Amino acid sequence: MAEWTFLTNHGHAIVMLARDPEARIRDLAQGIGITERAAQRIVSDLVEAGYLTREKVGRRNRYSIDPSVPLRHPLEREHGVGDLLKAVAERPPRNRG
Repeated sequence: MAEWTFLTNHGHAIVMLARDPEARIRDLAQGIGITERAAQRIVSDLVEAGYLTREKVGRRNRYSIDPSVPLRHPLEREHGVGDLLKAVAERPPRNRG
């Protein structure tokens, strides 16, 4: 079976940062399955496009997401990134039954 996903690596990165705003580049790279250099480029892309802001907290970075920034593709442009994150970043409670 071919391995592919519905989200790009940029999408995976923003989902991971929504779940853990203090994730390190190393954590992103490992979670997505890419190099640290690629993860750095993705975070830079997301900051430059206005999806993320980066704040230095001690020796770490803390990322904030602007949920109102529209998705980039014309088919999804009427939705903000917050709509995507509501669908995939929020973890439903575990069924303990």
